[in-house]
Amino acid sequence: MTNVPDDPAVAEMVDQLRAIEERLRDLAYDRLREAVESGHDKAPPEQRRIEQARRAVARALHALAPDGLETD
Repeated sequence: MTNVPDDPAVAEMVDQLRAIEERLRDLAYDRLREAVESGHDKAPPEQRRIEQARRAVARALHALAPDGLETD
């Protein structure tokens, strides 16, 4: 873990947020894949909401550990 805050409570939250961001990323990808496999040519609204939530979590990670962020 790089540049994680010294506060153990914050460091724990950073770890949890990273895990949540990863789960949201995987879920968004799964929804998009399902839509493509079903013949849709556009991302479903649910996938877009999941991706919006993932970006919000990524912003929170950046606020807590700006140099330790390993997401896009």
